[in-house]
Amino acid sequence: MAAAAPGHSRISGVEVYLPPGRLDTAGVERRLRLESPGFTVPRGLIARVTGIRNRSIMSATEQASDLAVNAAAKVLAERGLPASDIDLLIFASASQDMVEPATAHIVAAKLGLHCPVMDVKNACNSFLNGLEVADSFVAAGRYGKVLVAGGESPSRAVRWTVPDFGTFAASFPGYTMSDGGYAALVEPADGSAAGVLGFGFSAKSTHWSVGTLAGGGSAYPRDPDATYFSMDGEKLKDAFLDLGSGILHSTLERLGLSWHDFAVVCVHQVSAPYREVFARGAGVPEARLVPTVEDYGNLASVTLPLQLKLALDSGRCEPGDLVALVGLAGGVSLGVAVVRL
Repeated sequence: MAAAAPGHSRISGVEVYLPPGRLDTAGVERRLRLESPGFTVPRGLIARVTGIRNRSIMSATEQASDLAVNAAAKVLAERGLPASDIDLLIFASASQDMVEPATAHIVAAKLGLHCPVMDVKNACNSFLNGLEVADSFVAAGRYGKVLVAGGESPSRAVRWTVPDFGTFAASFPGYTMSDGGYAALVEPADGSAAGVLGFGFSAKSTHWSVGTLAGGGSAYPRDPDATYFSMDGEKLKDAFLDLGSGILHSTLERLGLSWHDFAVVCVHQVSAPYREVFARGAGVPEARLVPTVEDYGNLASVTLPLQLKLALDSGRCEPGDLVALVGLAGGVSLGVAVVRL
C-alpha cells in the first residue's frame, strides 16, 4: 500500500460553503431575455450544451472573502481549533475582493487570524496549486497547520446585456458559473499512511488568450467591457487537446497506481458533456467520477473540494482510501493531486 513519505502532509479537514441563493438555467434565460431586448437566446440552449440545471449565487452584500471565511470557519469548528492554531493562510482562488491587498489579508482579518498569509492564483486550478504550496511548506517543516481557502464570485462578471449571438457566445462561460467557498486544513502526516502522495502539473501557456477576465489589471485598468468573461469554447477545447493528458498518466505511473486504485476521481467540470469527453480521453472509469456540474454549476476552484466533501459525506470514500483530484484551468493548465485519506 502506497503511503505518505516522511515529512509529507495530509488533508485533515475539508469544508465547502454554498450561498443559499439559487439560479436555475431557465432563470438565466429569462434574465437574458429581460436585459437583452434586441437578442433572443435560443430556448433551452444553455441546458442542452452544458447539462447544468442550477447554480449558487452570492448575495449583494457578500464578497469572495466571505465565501472563504464561511467554509474556513466550518473547518476550524469541525476540528475544534482556535484561530491561533493556524500557522499560515493561503487564499487560493480565481476570484478576489480587489487587486490590492491580497484577499488572504481580508480573510485572515475576518477569521481573527494573526499568521502569515498569501494569495495563490491559477484560475480553476488555484486550489490544487494552493495545496501543492501548503504541502511543500509542511514537508519542509516551515509551518505546522496551513489553511488553504478560496472564494469564487463569478456571478459578478456575467454579461447580461447581449446585443448579438457573437457576444453571447463569447460571454457563455459566465452563464455556467456558480459562487461558493472552500477550505482545507493541511497538517503533517506524522508518519501515518494518510497523506498527499504526489502531484503532477503541466501547462501550455501559449493558449492564455483563449479565455480571459481582463479587467482590473495593467492591460485594461478601467475598461467596463473587460469586466466580463470572454472565451472561445471551441478554441478552449482545442487548447486542452493540445495540452494532452500525459501528466496524469506519468504521475500515476511514477506512483505505481492506476485509475482503478482510487475510490473516487474528482475532476474539474465546466459542463456535463465535456466531463465525459475528458474522462474517456484520460481513461478515467465513469464509476469513479463525482458528478457535480449539473446541480452546482461550474464552481471554478471550489469544484474539487466540493466533490471531495460530497464523496466523504455520502460514504463513497473513507479513511484509508485513495482519491485523485484532477484540475483543468484556463491558461491552460492541467494538474493532479493523489491523496490517501
